Amino acid sequence: MLPDADELAEELLDLAVPHEDINDLVRMGRRVRDDPELRQSLENAVADLVRDMGDIHGGADLPDLDWPSGPLQRCFPVHVLVAALPHVRRHHRERGIPADITRRTLADLGRNMTTHRARHGLAGLQAPRWLTLHFRGELYQLGRLQFQRATLGQRTGAALAAAGLDVTPQTPCLNLHIPSFAGPLSPAACDRSLALAREFFARHYPEEQPPAAVCHSWLLDPQLKRYLPAHSNIVRFQERFRTAHQDTEPADTKPVRFVFGDPDLPYADLPRRTSVERAIGDHLRAGNHWYVGHGWFPFPST
Repeated sequence: MLPDADELAEELLDLAVPHEDINDLVRMGRRVRDDPELRQSLENAVADLVRDMGDIHGGADLPDLDWPSGPLQRCFPVHVLVAALPHVRRHHRERGIPADITRRTLADLGRNMTTHRARHGLAGLQAPRWLTLHFRGELYQLGRLQFQRATLGQRTGAALAAAGLDVTPQTPCLNLHIPSFAGPLSPAACDRSLALAREFFARHYPEEQPPAAVCHSWLLDPQLKRYLPAHSNIVRFQERFRTAHQDTEPADTKPVRFVFGDPDLPYADLPRRTSVERAIGDHLRAGNHWYVGHGWFPFPST
């Protein structure tokens, strides 16, 4: 069940929700609590979200609210996630996870709302399913990087096996994610994150022992090395990884979305303020394409 108005406001602050959205979310929360139909929809959604808490499912779908489009429909997933907080925190406590890691992990909700508002000018969640990873105990923020408990896919598993690792598809692994608004992707910051992750997963998920960390991101497209200096943070991040496999399907909207905030921006109008912006835009304006890279490196637990 949703907390009352005062507690809801405090929870939203702890989740780094943009301040301009909090009063509206509190008003919506009163409506959800007071309307039997909305309350039942909320309770059903929370039950579905927290079922098999901690199991690796790759997140969960949050149901669309059968309600006229508008602020309540856009923000209903926020209320579902807030109502699930007691379940999430209980799971973290049972695993012995420190409260500061819980807080920083779940604060990705506010980051996601910030991205939605920057793109659309309205309150809402940019990627509700993405956030279910955090609220199901499948993903944790540890320093600069986020680490998702996952299993190897068919192609990545085959690549690791060919490299001599004793793995099969479905062997546990860690998926690395690079959140926005979290400072430079410096080598020192990445080293610290990886050290934190080795200690964290060995202590709190000792039964999994992932042999490798993997990353699926446009940041691993080797074409970036044509435009960025060898000492740049992105190039040095790429150099941590061995190639698992290469995509042949263009993914041009991914760097546009992550760098400029809107995947639908015309390529001709993309700004050229930084070396990364110039690389992304100039490459596309020349008629070229960007691709998602797939990389991995060994991840010993000790």
